[in-house]
Amino acid sequence: MTTMTENASGLREFKMPDVGEGLTEAEILKWYVQVGDTVTDGQVVCEVETAKAAVELPIPYDGVVSELRFPEGTTVDVGQVIITVDVSGGTAPAQAAPAAEQAPAAPAVPAAPAAAPDEEAKPTGRKPVLVGYGVAESSTKRRPRKGAEAPAQQGGTLYAATAIQGELNGHGTASAQQRPLAKPPVRKLAKDLGVDLATVTPSGPDGIITREDVHAAAAPAQAPAPLAAPAPAAVPQAPVQVQPQVPAPAASYDGARETRIPVKGVRKAIATAMVGSAFTAPHVTEFVTLDVTRTMRLVEELKQDKDMQGLRVNPLLLVAKALLVAIKRNPGVNASWDEANQEIVQKHYVNLGIAAATPRGLIVPNIKDAHTKTLPQLAESLGELVATAREGKTSPAAMQGGTVTITNVGVFGVDTGTPILNPGESAILAVGAIKLQPWVHKGKVKPRQVTTLALSFDHRLVDGELGSRVLADTAAVLEQPKRLITWA
Repeated sequence: MTTMTENASGLREFKMPDVGEGLTEAEILKWYVQVGDTVTDGQVVCEVETAKAAVELPIPYDGVVSELRFPEGTTVDVGQVIITVDVSGGTAPAQAAPAAEQAPAAPAVPAAPAAAPDEEAKPTGRKPVLVGYGVAESSTKRRPRKGAEAPAQQGGTLYAATAIQGELNGHGTASAQQRPLAKPPVRKLAKDLGVDLATVTPSGPDGIITREDVHAAAAPAQAPAPLAAPAPAAVPQAPVQVQPQVPAPAASYDGARETRIPVKGVRKAIATAMVGSAFTAPHVTEFVTLDVTRTMRLVEELKQDKDMQGLRVNPLLLVAKALLVAIKRNPGVNASWDEANQEIVQKHYVNLGIAAATPRGLIVPNIKDAHTKTLPQLAESLGELVATAREGKTSPAAMQGGTVTITNVGVFGVDTGTPILNPGESAILAVGAIKLQPWVHKGKVKPRQVTTLALSFDHRLVDGELGSRVLADTAAVLEQPKRLITWA
């Protein structure tokens, strides 16, 4: 989609792009520029968070920042203008101030140049290209300005501004008319409860009315009236219309004792995906406890190997290699279920997902074509994946196309768990903590390094026998690492 437009005054508007696949919104995490700053083609101007990852957005042209439309922390719909740049060679107005610093109760509409007759913007000599955003195919026309009586709109949902056009045109002072800020579900709730949003006191960020605000405004109207003396019997009583009862927040809510965290971005995507997976794919989980003493010895030997110097060598590396060997011996587990066509899609490649905990929530980037990698290559890919995830720089592309996933709950000292499938995949392996435990080894009880593996799989396409073979083969490789050679 086109993410930039230019008007006759030389101002270019950069719109929020779809940085993923079909995403509808993104939250502005941080602005790297302010009003009046000079920017160049390809310079990163802000960082946004989608439902999949945090992404940095570069500007596709040179100029001076004229306006920042939204402050940090605002969720913006794809297609809305987020920044305006003056490409005419002028400077930004001295009195302009960034929206991120002002943080008004409601986003204000910046002063606009005097209205001019509609005309086509002159095409520039080059068409800036931004990967994933496309190129503007033709120049755009300037939209006619509305009269002072119509409030300015941004996105038609949350952004309502004071009607100041009359003042801009020199027609006197315009009345400050504002539409209450609220999301569509909140507006519907207010309509159902008969609450006038203009009378509601907002408590959300930037003056946005929340569901709790609407419930609080509706509560007095729904509360029972105080007892009064009975009316004379001769006076007929009008029928009472009972409003439908809607659950309201507990009256005992105390901001000092509770914290409410908005569900958005990666956390919102996790919740949606996990619910969809849990109630769509019939999960089966199997467990096996095994002696991994030999694997732990091999890990220490590999750390000293010159071919592995500088690489991330740990038990997870050998678990990943063991699972890849098991998939090679049992390829039927590496598949997905096509509900629309009622088909099982067998994958001839393994994109190995690794669940990673980040400050923004759990993400599952994957190593593309992991089945083709040598042990040093797999170690290098794991190291890059973990480092990128910790920095919050994982791209949406890195989290797409996974086939099988590993989640390492053992790093928290947890023995095992029943993992939920990553949507679209058929299996996920949970690795528990590796602990020194008494174990019967060669007929004698000895202290050995022991762990538990748990494999969850989609029972629509993976039956019990296939799932058991995959889990048993993975365990067998970790008990006898020499099978990495004999079975590979």
